[in-house]
Amino acid sequence: MLELSFIKENKDKVLEGLERRCYPAETTQIIDQILDLNEQRKSLQAFVDVKKSEINKLSGQIGQLFKSGEADKANALKEDVAKVKEEIGGKESQLSETSEQLTLLLYKIPNVPHPSVVKGQSDEDNEVHIPHKGDLPVLGEDAKPHWELAKQYNLFDLELGVKITGAGFPLYRGKGAKLERALINYFLDEASKRGYEEIIPPLLVNEASGIGTGSLPDKEGQMYYVEKDDLYLIPTAEVPVTNIYRGDILDEAQLPIKLTGYTPCFRREAGSYGAHVRGLNRVHQFNKVEIVRFEKPENSYAALEEMLKHVTDLLEALGLPFRVLRLCGGDLTFASALTYDFEVYSAAQKRWLEVSSVSNFETFQSNRMKTRYKDANKKKQLVHTLNGSALALARIVACILENNQTAEGITVPEVLRPYTKFDIID
Repeated sequence: MLELSFIKENKDKVLEGLERRCYPAETTQIIDQILDLNEQRKSLQAFVDVKKSEINKLSGQIGQLFKSGEADKANALKEDVAKVKEEIGGKESQLSETSEQLTLLLYKIPNVPHPSVVKGQSDEDNEVHIPHKGDLPVLGEDAKPHWELAKQYNLFDLELGVKITGAGFPLYRGKGAKLERALINYFLDEASKRGYEEIIPPLLVNEASGIGTGSLPDKEGQMYYVEKDDLYLIPTAEVPVTNIYRGDILDEAQLPIKLTGYTPCFRREAGSYGAHVRGLNRVHQFNKVEIVRFEKPENSYAALEEMLKHVTDLLEALGLPFRVLRLCGGDLTFASALTYDFEVYSAAQKRWLEVSSVSNFETFQSNRMKTRYKDANKKKQLVHTLNGSALALARIVACILENNQTAEGITVPEVLRPYTKFDIID
């Protein structure tokens, strides 16, 4: 959530950011409503503060009058206090209502894009940040997509997933399950080598946690909701891991904080149909290793570059050809100021598949969560939060299976062999 002070001091910058995100023109009217409501809130708060001060003063006088035996005057002042309290009650009700309206409007305004983010409406307007690295595999005419390879080698079963749960919930088995586990362990080990503390978080979160990271309000209906318990299944480990420090005031010496966590992720992916989402291309449950960082504002973009390098190294080690895109305004997530997407080439499908995003949210999440730190002057400042997939498993598995298929079987990337304990899937 944008800070009120930022909106007030940088109204033109906020409006320009909305334009680069291609938000509808009427959204800009919300900015004026926010500023008007904020002035109303300040006026009401000032009135309440003055009247409470008046009550304190009168209460002191009442006590003195009773002590000096002037009960009639004291009782008259008590009636005055009752009238002031009645006034305060009405204004406090207005103040509460105004503050609530203000918060709801602030929830509607997305983060301001970083200056490098170009205007655009969709993924078609994204810019190539790093042209593809690695040779694109050339497969024979008999090459198979990963969903056919899965049947041939008994690696995962989508139909059994339908039987047990429903569409979009794959069941991994045999060497498919071992490959999945190998990737998880490899990604966690690599994150640990780079100084990330491993976390195993809860898989369900409360509303405050969802609001904290910007997952709630859920405008696109992507989260699974457990109504009876008022809890949400996590769409990514970002949500519980980032909320570890919700409401905390950190010491400057604690920063940076680097956390990593493996979790299953649950997304409804409403409206996802068609040939482009076959197999593991888009599922409702998938595994992912996430990296999360809390940084001082002046260091956050250097941290983002470190995260970019981290994911780059993982993909190079796996031998997967990839490219990096810088998302345009219209393709950014609601909370992000700058996002890089990693896409891996799927040789059998002859298309690029997104496998990771790394993002800087600046103070957008920390303002919602009230996560701050004390600087050298003991002044409280909002931290910058960042997160990235390192990596999401389903499409990585799809690309490994497709790109490494041979007449003898599917070759396992060398870095995974200490984990799988086999070199080939045959």
